[in-house]
This record gives sequence, C-alpha cells and structure tokens, in this order.
Amino acid sequence: MAGKKLRNLDALKPFRSDATGQELTTNQGVPVADDQNSLRAGERGPTLLEDFIMREKITHFDHERIPERVVHARGQGAHGFFEVYKPMTKHTRAAFLQDPAVRTPVFVRFSTVGGSRGSADTVRDVRGFAVKFYTTEGNYDLVGNNMPVFFIQDAIKFPDFVHAVKPEPHNEIPQASSAHDTFWDFVSLTTEATHMVMWLMSDRAIPRSLRMMEGFGVHTFRLVNSAGKGTFVKFHWKPLLGVHSLAWDEAQKLAGKDGDFNRRDLWESIDSGNFPEWELGVQLFSEEQADSFDFDVLDPTKLVPEELIPVQRIGRMVLDRNPDDFFAETEQVAFCAAHVVPGIDFTNDPLLQGRIFSYLDTQLSRLGGPNFHELPINRPQCPFNNNQRDGMHRQSIGVPRVAYEPNSINDNWPVEVKNGFQSYLESIAGPKRRVRAESFKEHFVQATLFWNSQTDVEKTHIVKAFSFELSKLERPQIRERMVGVLANVDATLAARVADNLGLKAPRVTTASSKKKSGILESKALSMLKQEPGPVATRKVAVLAADGVDAAAIKAMRTSLSAQGVQLKVLAAKLGTLKAADGTAVPIDHTILTMPSVVFDGLFVPGGTKSIAALSASADAIHFVQESYRHCKPLCASGEGTQLLERGGIASESDAGNGVITASAKGRKSLEAAFLTALSRHRFWQRESVDAVPA
Repeated sequence: MAGKKLRNLDALKPFRSDATGQELTTNQGVPVADDQNSLRAGERGPTLLEDFIMREKITHFDHERIPERVVHARGQGAHGFFEVYKPMTKHTRAAFLQDPAVRTPVFVRFSTVGGSRGSADTVRDVRGFAVKFYTTEGNYDLVGNNMPVFFIQDAIKFPDFVHAVKPEPHNEIPQASSAHDTFWDFVSLTTEATHMVMWLMSDRAIPRSLRMMEGFGVHTFRLVNSAGKGTFVKFHWKPLLGVHSLAWDEAQKLAGKDGDFNRRDLWESIDSGNFPEWELGVQLFSEEQADSFDFDVLDPTKLVPEELIPVQRIGRMVLDRNPDDFFAETEQVAFCAAHVVPGIDFTNDPLLQGRIFSYLDTQLSRLGGPNFHELPINRPQCPFNNNQRDGMHRQSIGVPRVAYEPNSINDNWPVEVKNGFQSYLESIAGPKRRVRAESFKEHFVQATLFWNSQTDVEKTHIVKAFSFELSKLERPQIRERMVGVLANVDATLAARVADNLGLKAPRVTTASSKKKSGILESKALSMLKQEPGPVATRKVAVLAADGVDAAAIKAMRTSLSAQGVQLKVLAAKLGTLKAADGTAVPIDHTILTMPSVVFDGLFVPGGTKSIAALSASADAIHFVQESYRHCKPLCASGEGTQLLERGGIASESDAGNGVITASAKGRKSLEAAFLTALSRHRFWQRESVDAVPA
C-alpha cells in the first residue's frame, strides 16, 4: 500500500452530497413547495397523517442516532410516587387524579437536550423533565421541559432546529453548546424562536440542581370529564426547594471539575433520604377564555401568564428511590407524548401533533422494535391485552390461537371497553393546506414580557449570556442579524449586547413595533422574585487545618444540621485534624478534590495555627476567593476572618453582602446570621466587585 493514496476523493464523488444551488426535494426526489408548515385540516386544525413530507422528514430524523437518544441523551432517573390533593372529577375522568388516598407510582427522567451521553451536566441548555405515571388505566407520560415554551411552532421544523443546535457536522464541535454559527443562524432567521432563546440565555438554563428546577408540559392539553366536557390545561411542576441557578462561571468550571454534578446531586439526595418533592400545578381555562387571549394557546412558543390564569396546585410528586440499573431503567425508559389515559387528550398544537408521531417512531429505532413496552421500566402496572403479536424482542407468550378481531374461536376476547379511551369530540372544518395560522405570526410580545419580568441582576446575566454566545460566532453577519432580532424584544437589551460585541446599536423601526399586551410583567417568570425555599440539603464547606477551633465547627454543625444543611470539613489531606483543644476532627474531603463550586456556602472557623496554615495555601485562598466571586454566603469566626482578608475580602460582618463574621462571644448570633444568609442562596451584587480574583 506504500505510495498509494489512502483516500481517493474522486471515487467518493457519487456519494458526496452538496445541496448548494439545488432545489429542496423529498428523499424520493419530489420537489417540496413548503418546508415550513405541516399539512393540517383548517388553519388551526390537526396535522394529517397523509403528510408524507413531514413524516419522511421526522422519520429520517428520528433514526439518525443509534442507539442513544438523538436529543436528551444525557439523563438521570428516579422512582417515586404521585398523589392528588382532591378529586378532579369536575374537569377529568383520569383515575389517578381522583383519590387522594391512592399513590400512583412514577418514574422521572431529567436530561440535557443538546449534548451526547458523555457531555457535562452543567452546560447552558434546556432540561428535559419527563414523568411516567403507572396508572390503573395504563401509562401516562407527561414529557416536558424546565421551560414553558419551545423554539419552534410546527413539528416539521424540529429536525432543522436540532440539526442547528447539535455540534457542527464538519468537526463535531462544540459539544453540548449552542455557542456556534449554525444555531444562531437558524434562530436569527426563525424569529418564532426568540421567546425561547430569551429563556435559554437566562439562568434557567444552568440550574443549581435538578431538585430546584421547575417543569412544564409546554403544550396546551385538554382534560375531559365523564360527560365529555373539555377544559384546556397547562401543566406545571413546582419544586418545594425553590428555583435556583448556578453562576455562569461556576457552571463552566463544574463542567470540567464534576461533569456529573447535577446527576450526582440527585442521586446523593435520594440516597441520603432527602427526597425531592414537587407540586403538580394546572392552569385551567375554557375555549372561550382562550379565544379572548391576545395570543394563541395552540402556539408552543407562547405561555399563559399566571396573572391571567393562576396555577392551581393539585397534587405532589416525591422521588424516593434511585434506579438499581442505569441501563435497564434510566437508559431504556421510553417516554412518548402519545401515551395518554382516559380523561387527558391532545389539542391541535402543531408541535404536539408531530410529537405524538415522533416519539413512538424514535423508540422503535432505539429499542429495537415494537415491543419496547414489555421492558420492565416501560411495562404498565395494570393488565394490558390486545391482538398484537410477534416482533423483535417479544417477551409475552401468546396463548390463544387467535390474534384478530372479531373472532368466534376465543369468544371475541379481548373485547372493547365501553368506558375506554375516547377522543374529545371536536368539530374540524377547513381546507387541507400547508399554512401557519395568522394567530401564530407574532413572535416578540412574550419575549418582551419575559425580559421586563426579570430583575436587574437577571437582565445582566441575559446580556452576558447573549454576548458570550454571539462572540463565539465566526460569521459577523449572523451576529449582527441576531442583535437586530433582539431590538424587537427590547432596545436596551439589543444596545447592551451590541456594545459588548463592538457593534452599533440597531435602529428600532416601526417594522419592529409590537402590539401591546395587557400584562407587562409576570413575577412567575423571574427566579429571583420567587420565594427561595428552605435551606435543607444545602452544602457548606469548612476550611480547616491542624489547630482549628473544634468547638466552632461543632456549634456550626449543630445549628446547620437542625435545618438540614450538610457541613463538610476540607483540609489539605484526608484523615483527621488535631484541633486546638487536642481533639480529633475527621476530614471529609481534600480541598483539591472538592472545589468551592460544589458547595453552597463557606465557613472558616478560627484557630491561630489553622489559619496560619490556610493563609499560606494558594488553594485555600483561591477557594475563598472563588466562593466570594460566585456570590455565595461566607462566614468566619475568630481568626478565620484573617483568611478572608488574605483573599482580599473585607472581614467586617456585612449581612447584606453575605459575609458573616463575629467574635467567639457572638457565636450564636453568628450561626443564626449565617443560616439567614444561606436562605438567600446568592448575593449577586458581588458580581460588580473586581478587586477579588477567582
């Protein structure tokens, strides 16, 4: 083979695809006139099964990856239960929403969207929030995200969106990141994505914990009662621990230092008996109410403001058991948007209509055939019988000789159920057309609502996120175009991002003006305007060395543990420390193996010898500085204030800034003040301080 070309490009020409200058066609060569809209019955009607263009496009997309999920590849699951607070008979006949005494088993899978299974947990991304209810009437899958809207309005555009956000095809870079040309090229040309992009650039995209994350069903669904009456519904999951985020610099460092940070946090929390809990909330409204809104409830890029329709909390979900086998459970669990039970039905949301088809098709590819429902994690916990036979990986052994209906050989078993699932009776009228409803064509009002609802701190984070992502682009024209899109959201937002990118602020013309909404701000859209939740399960690091004040550690541990806060002692080496009073202090971790980014706060106890050793340690000083720069609560007692000063941090007690110090005489007030600071979670005003390195 020496001297021969190992790669003959001429021989590969027949197999090289270049669509430059070519017309768009199907895989069969049929010219495509409209690649933007699914075929539906009427302008706002359901998507039709005969839409071979949409089906071919999504079918091919669903089978692109073998065997990991095309999206949501990296995830973590847990078992638990759901119980309703009171019967929901007025709105739905769904059995699991009727009896408060019944606990319905659930399996939940949280996930990132863009990265592969080997990517990091803390990347800037949407988080999947999928719940499988094992009800007495069959499995119900509520497959949502931690954001209430989505990037696109029609399922036919889903392959385009994912192709754009995935690593670029020529070099498979960047992994699990949207900071590249193809993503921003797509969203800057697809302005329906603007609202979702605002959420993605907010701190919602870097959650502190999966346990501190809201969940949303995204779409408008329909509840149906026993009389056949329908009610529109939006589903919400509200975490009892509050909604919290990481700092962006912290998230990036965690990706390198502990890529499994969120997954580990969920596992350890359940393993230690600190079971995460959410309340299920619903927004219920009639078709008449929906018609009065200044947006279309069938548009998945829109949310229903809680000021317009309040969220009613109707039940709770507790996750109390980790999987025994990651592959058999978390990896093989098959969620499907089409899995509903009597009393819950779909609407004509064109993205939802495509998901009903797409998820089933995806599982056929991932799990090797049509019998994935027989895997233990997917198997219903109620009886299921039908005339389906054979197929790859079949586990059930069919006993009757017949597998058809009607039959007389087996007395026509299994038989139809009178009170089985029935679709909501909805009148559909209109011509078959590929069209986007006029009510879907406004793209910026709710993006502006989201921006206006944020605190100044959150707005600054959004500006920095846009600036970070857009600065990564190779093509200036995409950067400029996206800043122009932001001008439709808010002129100040666009100007601040433009300034960071060295661009001129775009002119806001009448063409970019929007109709006014009656709701200008929504408290629910801001993380920092919500109640922070309890301090339970927060983690506090203690920096110590030989000669440490053991009494200070004991007192702080007693106070924090009473509120469910975990305190971990860190030192240069593992083993035990010899305290100033001669007692032994066990060491939980080393400073190098457990960096500041995995903790929620820092306590530095006194002890002359201990502080002298820590003050001579660059790692300890960096730990203090990094904790401060990430806006976490800091506490020091006695000589511990000297380590803060060594790190360039003023040692005076400043509860408003999250730095708590006091003498030994004030130890009780010190501990109480530190707990109060921990309940604040972050002190974001420190981000403007440049004197302290990190």
